[in-house]
Amino acid sequence: MKFFTLLLALVFFSTATFPQEGKPFSGRATVREAGTNIPIEGASVRIYPLRLVTITDEQGAFTIKSSQSIDSLAVSVIGFGTTIIGWDELAAADFIITLTRQTAELSSVIVSLSAGDQFRPISKADIHLRGINNSQEVLPIVPGLFIGQHAGGGKAEQIFLRGFDIDHGTDINIGVDGMPVNMVSHAHGQGYADLHFVIPELVENVQFKKGPYHASKGNLTTTGFVDFRTRNMLPASTVTFEAGLFNTYRGVGMLNLLGNKSRQKNQSAYIAAEYMYTDGYFEHPQHFNRLNIFGKYYGKLGRNNTLSVSLSNFHSKWKASGQIPERAVNNGLISFFGAIDPNEGGNTGRTNVNAQLTTALRNGNYLKNQLYYTKYDFELYSNFTFFNVDSINGDQIKQKEIRDLAGYNGSYTSIHYIGNIKVTSEMGLTARYDQTSNSELSRTKNRAQLIERLKLGDIQELNTAVYLDETFRFTEKFSINAGLRFDQFNMSYRDKLDNNTLKKTSSGMLSPKLNLYYYPNTSTEIYLTAGKGFHSNDTRVAVEKGGRETLPAAYGADLGVVLKPARNLLINAAAWWLYSEQEFVYVGDEGIVEPSGETRRLGLDLSIRYQPAAKLFIDIDANYSRGRAVKEPKGFDFIPLAPAFTSAGGLTYKSKTGLNGSIRYRYMYDRPANEDKSVIAKGYFINDLVLKYSKASYELGVSAQNLFDVRWKETQFDTESRLKDEPAPVSEIHFTPGTPFFIKFSFSYFFNASNKQ
Repeated sequence: MKFFTLLLALVFFSTATFPQEGKPFSGRATVREAGTNIPIEGASVRIYPLRLVTITDEQGAFTIKSSQSIDSLAVSVIGFGTTIIGWDELAAADFIITLTRQTAELSSVIVSLSAGDQFRPISKADIHLRGINNSQEVLPIVPGLFIGQHAGGGKAEQIFLRGFDIDHGTDINIGVDGMPVNMVSHAHGQGYADLHFVIPELVENVQFKKGPYHASKGNLTTTGFVDFRTRNMLPASTVTFEAGLFNTYRGVGMLNLLGNKSRQKNQSAYIAAEYMYTDGYFEHPQHFNRLNIFGKYYGKLGRNNTLSVSLSNFHSKWKASGQIPERAVNNGLISFFGAIDPNEGGNTGRTNVNAQLTTALRNGNYLKNQLYYTKYDFELYSNFTFFNVDSINGDQIKQKEIRDLAGYNGSYTSIHYIGNIKVTSEMGLTARYDQTSNSELSRTKNRAQLIERLKLGDIQELNTAVYLDETFRFTEKFSINAGLRFDQFNMSYRDKLDNNTLKKTSSGMLSPKLNLYYYPNTSTEIYLTAGKGFHSNDTRVAVEKGGRETLPAAYGADLGVVLKPARNLLINAAAWWLYSEQEFVYVGDEGIVEPSGETRRLGLDLSIRYQPAAKLFIDIDANYSRGRAVKEPKGFDFIPLAPAFTSAGGLTYKSKTGLNGSIRYRYMYDRPANEDKSVIAKGYFINDLVLKYSKASYELGVSAQNLFDVRWKETQFDTESRLKDEPAPVSEIHFTPGTPFFIKFSFSYFFNASNKQ
């Protein structure tokens, strides 16, 4: 409570000390797309003759306060034309600037934006140029982030970023429309993040930041965070059909429910649905199917309030061939795409209700309130060790949970001045409550037969937090961001295999942040960011261990630069360091607790975006990291499965109508699979191709994954297992094969349902 009192006092002091001062010359504007009236987030607003740049928020709005004369504004964003407007045209208190879509140009990307937006230029360019063509491209839109699937497509992907094998989300905070994706104290693993409930075509913006440097983000924000924003309005209603190899089919429908008149009044409602089926490329058919339904209302309530309400339902069911041992393939027992236990797989579902209200206050300040609720179910059958534990029935396990997740996010943002210093203050309060019913780990046979219950109980976890984030823009060249966050956790576990014993624990974490930004000119940004973060451990660990093991801390720093040395070249480079404290990790596959020890990582990130011709774009991401266990002897201090070097990139041809396409690559270098590097997880180099022919009312497409049919291993683990009739267990690489050559054809038809009044 002392920490809460301290932080609330700081919040009050910030508000009381820095009174809001109306300036002699001020204005607030909204940037919208011409024709559709859709707000444009992330547009750059250059203010002349002052050397000031600001950007539009998610409402497409920006605010200017200046004691000096302003002649004109230049508003631009990639994919739209630049608009220059004299200030005399914008004398009203509220005004609207419209931008017209045009062929994308890197020249529209501005480096010198608001403090903390060093990744925004890359993000805006990528989402506009590359887009997201399937669910496997949702997370890898983040530079340096790799994924791997090892359970048939229905399970959340394994994630790799900044030298971390993040498992399914332990060290990365993932959200959609402000709603958490990560599941804490999950039946399969801490931070489990399943994004398959997101329809890729609905993703409009992706905001990401790397490292634990952001006061608005708390638990799991070790390597960074990723926020996906779904569309508030559909530019047109769409029907899409896809068909490909391995008996793969997919259909998507997106329908505007309100007409043009409503849109002009900033009212929108739409519904979207997705269904997918595939047998997959394994010998044993997956019979994978996924159904998504999503609906959203977005609109102005009066002059100052904007409401967004979304409802969604997701369900998926599949079979999986799981991870297979190398020896079984080498001796001919199974093929490269075979299975030891073909009865793996599972089913999962998620229903979401999400409401967000943004209130614009005077002087450009605004208040956000969000409430969300999720009903979630999960059931997974896996077999990693085959007959090592039970030589008769086999080692298949069942992991199951039913979860209720509810939460609140609130923040108040104000802009004020101390003399000529612009101060942007954000104060926030968050609360998240997770309750699971019958979180289970059991040994089973053929899914149907229960052999033994290993874990069974109910989990309750409450995470409340308060934070203060202050950005001081001293001059047009120098800004400082300082943040302070306090998180409180209250956890309990009722063990139903131990006479319903109830165990409780609580813990808190104070996380300071400090970030410096320097802009020597309009095409260069240099930044130094530092902060403390953490990820919580599983409640079942916390109630047993308590203390430091509940919330192990992470400390990091970045030294980076954003450069635009030419109008068609954009570069982002950073050197980084990250230290993680001792932690205990609950291994959901076995129901045990394993200490991981302290780790230290150093790395380099490089992203390049280049436009050599009007319709041609090149992107390259290269990421190096060196991670070691701190207290282990040299040679035995490798971090298993931690990526050392990864790279991704491609060549994209983009036109407004007609032929579009891209060819891309993914490369992961060999990495240690155990602590002494005696076992190696082999790397891979894969190419993908996308071609589209686009017209105003339809689009034809063909995409190919693994274009050159490379045989590769998507996920790999050094596991001890025993096959049927083997005299002793063997420890070696177990892997899930990556997709062979896969081709898919698509047809989309666009129609403007909003014309129907």
